[in-house]
Amino acid sequence: MATRTDLDGRPIKPLTICMIGAGGFIGSHLCEKLMSETPHKVLALDVYNDKIKHLLEPDSLPWAGRIQFHRLNIKHDSRLEGLIKMADLTINLAAICTPADYNTRPLDTIYSNFIDALPVVKYCSENNKRLIHFSTCEVYGKTIGSFLPKDSPLRQDPAYYVLKEDTSPCIFGSIEKQRWSYACAKQLIERLIYAEGAETGLEFTIVRPFNWIGPRMDFIPGIDGPSEGVPRVLACFSNNLLRREPLKLVDGGESQRTFIYIKDAIEAVLLMIENPDRANGHIFNVGNPNNEVTVRQLAEMMTKVYAKVSGETVLESPTVDVSSKEFYGEGYDDSDKRIPDMTIINKQLGWNPKTSLWDLLESTLTYQHRTYAEAIKKSIAKPSAS
Repeated sequence: MATRTDLDGRPIKPLTICMIGAGGFIGSHLCEKLMSETPHKVLALDVYNDKIKHLLEPDSLPWAGRIQFHRLNIKHDSRLEGLIKMADLTINLAAICTPADYNTRPLDTIYSNFIDALPVVKYCSENNKRLIHFSTCEVYGKTIGSFLPKDSPLRQDPAYYVLKEDTSPCIFGSIEKQRWSYACAKQLIERLIYAEGAETGLEFTIVRPFNWIGPRMDFIPGIDGPSEGVPRVLACFSNNLLRREPLKLVDGGESQRTFIYIKDAIEAVLLMIENPDRANGHIFNVGNPNNEVTVRQLAEMMTKVYAKVSGETVLESPTVDVSSKEFYGEGYDDSDKRIPDMTIINKQLGWNPKTSLWDLLESTLTYQHRTYAEAIKKSIAKPSAS
């Protein structure tokens, strides 16, 4: 492998990376990128390894020996500190991040995203190890614009709805709205990491993902995702399309979101890994402001894309409106818009997303349609118990 250089022309030294949550959607894509394009080693920590199995076996793979899987739960495993000590850099991807859980499992959500992350930050700080911590765009909460009168022209002014890492406030709903348990826990761990940086010199980078989408995201309950609970919007819609059910639009589908292709986002993470001088001490939005749609528009686009990739006809009534109370339960609240400002990541790392919303939906739905068809075939082929 030719010597690779960072953004300032310096050779990149091979790193050992401790990746917590390596078996998930983001972790599996990041492991693939690191194995195929870099000389870095990965200590892959997770409870499951289904999504990275193809990287672990057989021993004849070109990167054999550069990735080791350690099955552990960071909640209660004494091996965690030793693995962090063995690495140059720790990447923490572990989290409960499914909106339906924020209401129904607020305690688990707070513990998973704040309490369980504390030892990781502590071990990195005490052992002088660099940390890249994955947060969320949910830390911004609601936009300032959402509090303006519906007909106010200021609602159209980007200053009231574009989210900036260094100036936008974090605005959450009341305590009764348990949906904000996730955002609040994520914000508090960010503040703790930032304080460690200021007081103890911890080298850190915080990533705020804005709806990363692509193959291997959880989408089919019991097949490619948890059998309990309701997944995020794109996964919900995928599931409805595959099962030929109408797509449920919560409260009319008026919320606005931006979506980014996982492979674009992973490019940004690799730049953070390999350019510590430019990334340390920064919080980075990683999203694609060009791919902005309302949830209703997303449903319409996904219906068209799925008809193209599957060859199936569109349902007569492709969408149905439901209330958030009916869909998520009591205590749900929503953020209205999530449009990332990209100034800081562009200035520090020169990174811009490339993939259009149509193309990322086509890639994702093609993968999902194929996976679903294979899963159905397997279930039909299984002999039934007599």
